[in-house]
Amino acid sequence: MAVQRPSGARSGMSADASGGDAAGVAARSGAVSPGGDGFAPSALGTQEHWDAVYERELRTFQEYGDRGEIWFGEESMNRLIRWMQKHKIPLDASVLDIGTGNGVFLVELVEDFLNLSTKLSGFHVCIDKGTFDAISLNPDGAAEKRKQYVKSLSRVLNVKGFFLITSCNWTKEELLDEFSEGFELLEELPTPTFSFGGGSGSSVAALVFQKT
Repeated sequence: MAVQRPSGARSGMSADASGGDAAGVAARSGAVSPGGDGFAPSALGTQEHWDAVYERELRTFQEYGDRGEIWFGEESMNRLIRWMQKHKIPLDASVLDIGTGNGVFLVELVEDFLNLSTKLSGFHVCIDKGTFDAISLNPDGAAEKRKQYVKSLSRVLNVKGFFLITSCNWTKEELLDEFSEGFELLEELPTPTFSFGGGSGSSVAALVFQKT
C-alpha cells in the first residue's frame, strides 16, 4: 500500500512544548525560516527538550502510575509487533529501540544514539518511532545529524538486520532517499489514511528496511 500525501500537504511533529501527540497532520510552514530540507529548526530537535519532557513523565509515572505518551498511538506499536511475529523474529533477537523515550515499546514486547560506543552493536532489529523526525528539527546542523544517524544505524545493525521506522515528517520516497546507502526497502506497513482536497493519503509512513 503506497503512502501518498495530497500535493502540498505533509504530516509533522506537533509543536506542543510538552511533547504531545507527534502524529498530528500539518503542512510545512514558511513562517520560520526553514532549512534546505524544508524543516524549520525547533526545540523539538534538541536533547535538552526531550530530557525535560521525560523527566516530567517520570515524575508523573512515580506519582500517578501514568506511563505517558505512546508515540503515534498504541496501534503503531502493535503494527511493529505484528510484523515481527509474522516474520518470526527469534525471541532471543537483540532489539534496539532508538530514542526509547519512556520505554513503553520495550515494556510491551541511553547514551545518545548519535554518539554510540563500539560496545553497542550487533542488533538484529532497530526500531524508530519519531527519533529521526526529532533529529530533523535540530536547530544546529540537522542535515549533518541525519547523516550521522544513518552511519550510527549502519554500525549497530547486523548485516541483513531489519530497521523499522515510523515517521510523520517524511514521506516514503524521502525516507528511501535518506536511507539509500546500505539499506533496501523490504516492506511498507499499512497505516491509517485520510482524505483531503479530493485526494487521499496517510499522516504516517511506516517502512521496513533491511541492511545490505
